[in-house]
Amino acid sequence: MNELDIVEKLQRRAGPGKGITLGIGDDCAIYRPRANEELLFTADQSMEGIHFLPTLPPATIGHNALARSLSDIAAMGGEPRFCLVSLAVPGGRGTKFIDGFYRGLLGLARRTGTALAGGDLAHGDKIYCDVMVCGSAPRGKALRRSGARPGDLLCVSGRLGKPWGGRIQPRLELGRALRGRATSCIDLSDGLALDLHRLGVASGVAAMVDRVPRARGASLDRALHGGEDYELLFTLPSRSSLPAGTTLIGNITEGRAGAVMFQGKPLPARGYDHFAGG
Repeated sequence: MNELDIVEKLQRRAGPGKGITLGIGDDCAIYRPRANEELLFTADQSMEGIHFLPTLPPATIGHNALARSLSDIAAMGGEPRFCLVSLAVPGGRGTKFIDGFYRGLLGLARRTGTALAGGDLAHGDKIYCDVMVCGSAPRGKALRRSGARPGDLLCVSGRLGKPWGGRIQPRLELGRALRGRATSCIDLSDGLALDLHRLGVASGVAAMVDRVPRARGASLDRALHGGEDYELLFTLPSRSSLPAGTTLIGNITEGRAGAVMFQGKPLPARGYDHFAGG
């Protein structure tokens, strides 16, 4: 099967998407936004040996490649509209890998209403993927990192320290439910300590963490610094009720922007950093 055959097969499997007036097969996709919505754009890379091991099933690699970008859309309270997928595959992996990869990606795309609108295919020394997702939110309603205020409740959507290699579940429904409720939000891709530091810097506040809900078998260090959890970390005004299934872990305080205290001690802003030590 050559590249043209693969593209034609993807065109049949992807199908039309809402708002997509021209999809796979042309030089560009055309998307027609609705009135009174703002568009959200994000992109995430998935690289063999960094984000996943080559032994991981192709369908899981494809699922997670899209899920990483959908998690960013969730963190801003958005609804996914379409994605563009660029994939490079070594010659030895070929058609079988590509078929499995897109089976996993398109399965998640259908469940989340994300149309595959285009992308690129290439040969590479290792598996490499870049997924750009366009989402939308009502005008002026997208969540941001910059709205936390002293006294706010600090909450997380699930248990942290999950083992790498599982299927990422982007919290899209919760993100939409937090619109108009949360004062700030970020997805936990690089570890609680580092991502909370980023939220604090953006909001100009400090934070105090009292407890961390851990996944089964996870060490405290893994839950604080490991990354790849893709849960939502968000803040609510004091006295707010928490959404079902979420956990209160602390509160926002006055202090140096980005400073975090954990159980009374300073917590270093350490997590997954591609350029640490470089």
